[in-house]
Amino acid sequence: MQPTDSKRIPDPEMSQDEMKALQRQIADAACWQDTLSVNPEMIRWEPTETTKDTTQKTIDSSTSTTDIPNQDADETQPLVAGVDQAFRTEQSEVISAIVLTRGATVVDRIVAVTDLSIPYIPGLLSFREGGPILAAFEEISQKPDITMFDGSGRMHYRQAGLATHIGVVLDIPTIGVAKSLLCGTPESDTAQRPAGWQTQINADETVEDADTETVIGHALQTRQYDSRKIINPVYVSPGHRVSATTAVKITQALCDGYKLPEPTRRADAYADEIKREYSDN
Repeated sequence: MQPTDSKRIPDPEMSQDEMKALQRQIADAACWQDTLSVNPEMIRWEPTETTKDTTQKTIDSSTSTTDIPNQDADETQPLVAGVDQAFRTEQSEVISAIVLTRGATVVDRIVAVTDLSIPYIPGLLSFREGGPILAAFEEISQKPDITMFDGSGRMHYRQAGLATHIGVVLDIPTIGVAKSLLCGTPESDTAQRPAGWQTQINADETVEDADTETVIGHALQTRQYDSRKIINPVYVSPGHRVSATTAVKITQALCDGYKLPEPTRRADAYADEIKREYSDN
């Protein structure tokens, strides 16, 4: 997959003012309505006896893909991508992993290992991690029907988090699933809620160009454990070509007993697997 607009690719060489200006352009270009190519009700996680991960080793190359897809995959199921990263801080490198699934079947796993150009700057994450993620997307042969990111979408100071930025650049439907609340105000208190509970996140004074009635995402309590009293919710926001309501419904449908939805959980595990292989070699 290649970007549809190279002018909007996040450039770590930009000044912070230029980065913020580009984010405002991304927010203007983003679509927060449902324009998916599939019925979102079809997107779900249904493990079967034949569900299994494909295997892949990455040792010498900076980018690698799985050549043979899992033949057990149901081709009628939408293709969902999960994106996450792991960091090799001593080498200043980032491992960007994409796991593609149909239903609960992993059909492909892609990884790109690239250099990190800038440190983490709050609100400008896409300029640190966006280029490496796009490098991994270059190796994808099938366009996902929906892509989930470990990060924010519209729930961002300039309504242009990582999921929105990459979604606009590739023009694909995206969802951001963050572990913490970057901005906005929950409509209800999020503490100690039961699994399945959710509340909308409204824009506040920290969100540019949005009034306080704008719903920029949802807090979703995906899991609670009997042995642990406090599990925080995840924060789900539309990235591009998905509404806030559909984004949280899809996220809930793709959870399977863990806090994180399966697409990003598996991408996280895969990135860590590759990181261990590099350490072992």
